[in-house]
Amino acid sequence: MKVFYSKDKQPRKRLDPKTAKLKAADFCAYQERSQQEVRDKLYTYGLHEEEVEEAIAELIIDGFISEERFAKTYAGGKFRVKGWGKRKIIQGLKQHKISEYCIKIAMQEINPEDYYSTLVKHAEKKLPTIKSTSDYIRKGKLTQHLIAKGFEMDLISEVVSDIVNNKMNDPS
Repeated sequence: MKVFYSKDKQPRKRLDPKTAKLKAADFCAYQERSQQEVRDKLYTYGLHEEEVEEAIAELIIDGFISEERFAKTYAGGKFRVKGWGKRKIIQGLKQHKISEYCIKIAMQEINPEDYYSTLVKHAEKKLPTIKSTSDYIRKGKLTQHLIAKGFEMDLISEVVSDIVNNKMNDPS
């Protein structure tokens, strides 16, 4: 059996394509994976490009990998669990080399009302932590925070002005 070296310079034994495909199937069965994640994993088993692409094709046929299913799961999870905005989710999907078509389908999974209420929730949670008396600075810092969360600028502007103006006029 041939020995090759992984990224961390540790010697590894090269797996035969059949064994590597079985290990990749287990890897996919554990949770949804993108084609790129599986491709990277197969390369760590010492497979060559043709073997990797053949294994990927077989895993797709067997239903272990679905780009559309991965995109929907990723988008839904990042939105519901981490509260990410659409821009950050799209960026993450592009890093996984997901097609524009699947990204578009994944974005349709996010309910617009839930999306807006998540944005408001983030803004209301962050505003009390901003230590400044200037409305201008508070709006700027809140806007930066919401941009980092991945929300769109038009929605951010609307929510920030509503929240900052209401909090400043609220006597409590």
